Amino acid sequence: MDDTVHGEGRPELVRARKRMGMSQDAMAEALWVSPTTWSRWERGRQEIRPVYRARMAEVFGVHPAEVERWVEGRAPVDTQAWLLPDFSDLSLAATVKTAERLWRCDVDPDRRHLLAALPFVPGAFGSWLSAWSYGTSETSAAYQGSGAAVGLSDVRRVVEARQAFEQMDHQFGAGLVRPAVVDYLNTAVAPLLRGRYDEKVGAELMTAAAGMTQMAGWTAFDLNHHGQAQHYFGQALTLAKIGNDPLTGAWVLATMTHQAIHLKQGAQAVWLARAAVDTARRAEAPPRVMAMLLVDEARATALQTRPAETGDRHSAKRVERLLVEAERAYAQGHTDRDPAWVAWEDEPELTGRMSRCWKLLGDHRKAADCAELAVRAFVGKRPRAAQLNQVNAAEAYLCMGEVEQAVDAARAAIPMARSLTSARSVDRLRKFSAKLEPYGTTIQVREFRAHLDGELAS
Repeated sequence: MDDTVHGEGRPELVRARKRMGMSQDAMAEALWVSPTTWSRWERGRQEIRPVYRARMAEVFGVHPAEVERWVEGRAPVDTQAWLLPDFSDLSLAATVKTAERLWRCDVDPDRRHLLAALPFVPGAFGSWLSAWSYGTSETSAAYQGSGAAVGLSDVRRVVEARQAFEQMDHQFGAGLVRPAVVDYLNTAVAPLLRGRYDEKVGAELMTAAAGMTQMAGWTAFDLNHHGQAQHYFGQALTLAKIGNDPLTGAWVLATMTHQAIHLKQGAQAVWLARAAVDTARRAEAPPRVMAMLLVDEARATALQTRPAETGDRHSAKRVERLLVEAERAYAQGHTDRDPAWVAWEDEPELTGRMSRCWKLLGDHRKAADCAELAVRAFVGKRPRAAQLNQVNAAEAYLCMGEVEQAVDAARAAIPMARSLTSARSVDRLRKFSAKLEPYGTTIQVREFRAHLDGELAS
């Protein structure tokens, strides 16, 4: 069967390689593929996956849109879509325009895979945090756009839609829900932003749009599309700034903290976590909001300083103080000022996050106990949270040298991961399997790895 993708090959890709003065073998080595694969790419006889397109942009030192042109033989795409939000223009009109461009590109088949392959850029956070803390947006969120009049009932529908998407995300993982979220942003939220609304409606609309944009970023994060997620988080932060909503801004900053922690970006995680806490304190945030943000700061601090490895008692004490403060805040209970999103930040969620902190502090028994408590609360209700905490427990047991119990805990997480469309859940299991290497010759580890490979492959 003829497997030609581009009948005339990819001459621009060939010319790009030759401009670098590299042979096919050298280019294949730089991209971590076989010479045969590279040859087939040049001849247009094999599709090129997004991850390799992103790597090409790094190797050639060009913008991802240029690689897309070489690969697909098309005219360059709208490169403005790939620029990280820079907060240079905090006007409502500019914010609406950039948000619409991002959402539109994410539903365009010719551009979606490029956006998904964008790299995570740690250096963006400095200017973002400065602009969030000290930047000045327009004093009014009122807008007289080209669309229809917008009322509070329209905004409520956006909030309700986000809550429904969030429930689906917790239940099934991001792979199922993300296309619907992005489509909703493009077809329902964008027309509202282009409409006509007064200051009160505008402020509520910016908050609702920020929440839905955060959702799109969160689902990209769950699929391990970290550059794409970062774009959405930055856009959500801008919308919160325009809407003058510090609590939503703190929530977005907390989500960005989770991503930085996941990517082992310790310094950036601490910056983001402290900015979230500072923002919440200035806004006199409700206790349960403060509790979750304090736990995030504790975990980011522990990740950066690694007191269990370094013996840094000063850092360990700071982390412990933050955890105590978080528990005290959470014990104060709900208030009528609680934002809608804090409903998911319940006691099992707090316990699960504390598990990761105790592990970084070296108290692996407490880490395992917290993780097991969270699993029991989440099973049957929030499968992804149950699965991730099950792996947390397995890692804690492994740190205690209880290999058999660690393997048993991780084995229980496998069917949970299979039921989800969450790349992050699978990634956690793969990383746990790698940590078993010192025990790789034992029967239980060999059997676990074979079982894991078989289940995930099927």
